[in-house]
Amino acid sequence: MALKPEPTAPFHSVQYALRVLESVSKHGNGVTDAQISRETGLPTGHLASLLLTLRREGYVEQVSDGAYVIGASLLLLGSGAARRRALEDRLQLTLSELRDSVGAAVYLSRYVDGEVSVTQVADGPLTPAVNEWVDFRSSAHASAVGKCLLAQLDHDGRRDHISRHRTARLTSRTITDEKILFSQLDAQSATVPVLDLQEYAVGTVCAAVPLTAGSAAGCLALSLPIEDAHRLRSAAETLSRRAAPVLLSLAL
Repeated sequence: MALKPEPTAPFHSVQYALRVLESVSKHGNGVTDAQISRETGLPTGHLASLLLTLRREGYVEQVSDGAYVIGASLLLLGSGAARRRALEDRLQLTLSELRDSVGAAVYLSRYVDGEVSVTQVADGPLTPAVNEWVDFRSSAHASAVGKCLLAQLDHDGRRDHISRHRTARLTSRTITDEKILFSQLDAQSATVPVLDLQEYAVGTVCAAVPLTAGSAAGCLALSLPIEDAHRLRSAAETLSRRAAPVLLSLAL
């Protein structure tokens, strides 16, 4: 709905702000100020000051490409299914930006009710996700995601998981000995990415960093084809540095 701007009238200013928020909310992947102007009928000059106010109050955010997305303050106004969907969309956008930054498929995982759960994935034609040829729930001993999550459990928690999911050999590099696996998990520093060098699947390397929001163990991971293995460590370091926005999205 296009509105004629009347900046001297507070009531109309609220109307303009609501129209801007409606426009931003319709575009889950972000919307430019030019498109907001077309959809609302607000001149770019008036719109600029309004967007600045909305950004300052946390109702919209400006992402790396200059587009606007809904902000934390607006998300907190919602409730129920709508709020959950908005949070998921916000998190997916963050993961997509991270995917483009590291040049690899990105995964968000949690350890819930005794099982590995990959909750969201950001991939694309140039960054394909790993082929889940063995269920991630039963291959925690072999994947970067699984090992990162197991490393956050205590000894009894790990034993419980292994008792329900045997350590099958998936490739020639898979660790199947429980003592060796637990020893590696104990030695794993929380500040160093967990690596999977073709332990889960031949032709794929992965890295994961812990990402804990609340009491549940979680992690952020990436995967690369073996021909890009030379980029794994640098990509993992970038993943670790860029984990904060993901953690913020989870905490909302």
